[in-house]
Amino acid sequence: MAEGIGARLRSARERSRLTILQASERLHVDPDLLEALEADDFAALGAPVYVKGHLRHYAELVGESPEALFELYSQGTRIAPPDLTRVPKPIPDDASRLVGPAVVVVVGFAVAGTVWWVLSLSHHQWLTTASRPEPVAVSVTTPLTQPQSAPLTQPVALTTGTSEPQAHAAVAPAMAAKGPVPPGGEIDAVFIYSADSWTEVYDATGRRLLYGLSLGHVRRRLAGVPPLRVMLGDATDVTIEVGGREASISRFVRSDHTARFLIATGGKLLAAPPKNARLN
Repeated sequence: MAEGIGARLRSARERSRLTILQASERLHVDPDLLEALEADDFAALGAPVYVKGHLRHYAELVGESPEALFELYSQGTRIAPPDLTRVPKPIPDDASRLVGPAVVVVVGFAVAGTVWWVLSLSHHQWLTTASRPEPVAVSVTTPLTQPQSAPLTQPVALTTGTSEPQAHAAVAPAMAAKGPVPPGGEIDAVFIYSADSWTEVYDATGRRLLYGLSLGHVRRRLAGVPPLRVMLGDATDVTIEVGGREASISRFVRSDHTARFLIATGGKLLAAPPKNARLN
């Protein structure tokens, strides 16, 4: 029987009177590597290129023929023919036909679940929206008014001739006279505004001639039985003319810019009596 690679290397080393340790020191390799060569354990050495390298160095050290060892190594490592009996068989057609329906079923469940989730979410949002009361926005700039049972009297006339802007103040309707008209008749007064000012004007009969906020750059002409009781919310921007002449109201202006006074017969301005006092 032919001698193997490991046996030939061992015999050659023993003829050279070398131990495994001495041979490994001369080749600068690990003793386990030489023991693997002598035991024909080539798998422990790695790839064939490394096996052949170690075989050559070991053979030259102990006096063996590297080419003869390579031939033996090549014969022992030839690739065996494949075992055709173990070729994997294809999946039967019945199994492959089941894959398609299974995929369709899975996709159908996924689509149905998605549709159910969307519908339930939309229904929940609809219920939430329907149950939530809608806020009603009420404009604070537009007062709500009740229908009047009787038409209001016409507002007092402005200065003659010119068309002037209407003030946003509500000009109150004339109230029923509380007493007879004095023999002196009525007195005319013109209120000229350069800025917004709250204004209240009553005549001697208790009739309300003006009541509300008058905006700036407007003229209002009033006529009533004297004395006229006047209250101005901001008197610093109001000028009053009586009988075509300006009447000074500066002495009646208080520290908060309000003013209360009377316009008597002849355009004379007087301090206003207490609010509940009777006008004469």
